[in-house]
Amino acid sequence: MSLSSSQQRIHKTALKLFAESGSTNISVSELAAASGVARGTIYNNKLSPETLFEDIASQLSVEMNARIIKSFGNEEDPAIRLAQGVRMYIRRAHEEPDWGRFICRFAFSSTSLMALWTGSDSPLPDVIAGLESKRYTFREDQLISIMSLIAGSVLTSIFLVLEGHKTWRDAGTEIAELLLCALGISREEAFKIARMDLPPLLEL
Repeated sequence: MSLSSSQQRIHKTALKLFAESGSTNISVSELAAASGVARGTIYNNKLSPETLFEDIASQLSVEMNARIIKSFGNEEDPAIRLAQGVRMYIRRAHEEPDWGRFICRFAFSSTSLMALWTGSDSPLPDVIAGLESKRYTFREDQLISIMSLIAGSVLTSIFLVLEGHKTWRDAGTEIAELLLCALGISREEAFKIARMDLPPLLEL
């Protein structure tokens, strides 16, 4: 869904309110006041308070993973793609703390946000490709646990960064290395891949 500049501004404000409150419900008055607009502006931009949380969560899921895939360029190695994707998540959470807090609060409770880990543009297809090509060595019946490990590791790393316990560089590099080892990449190669230059996160 393509958003106008005013819709993007209101979405950004709503994301901040959701992240700070931990609630999936905010009033039109609250959103209008925080956005610095009149109540009518919310309605004129066709934003429904009843569906705003899921609208934002759905857009966030699609947008982030699509940007990561675009940023990969011609890279086809699933191990490199996974390591870079993980690090891009953690870097963005450092650069956009409200975005990171929103994910940390709702990633396992929102159906829309589950697409971050299970959708067609999520890490899932790359993990499956890595298993089928023998790049990874975990058992097929462990796939769900592997995806849970990736999701939980990313969220925990984001939390550590937001709380000031780790820099995004250290958290991203360390968790990328550990995840690759868990998937069957040798320690030496995992160390190298996790420290490759990280490309910028491209806009769509």
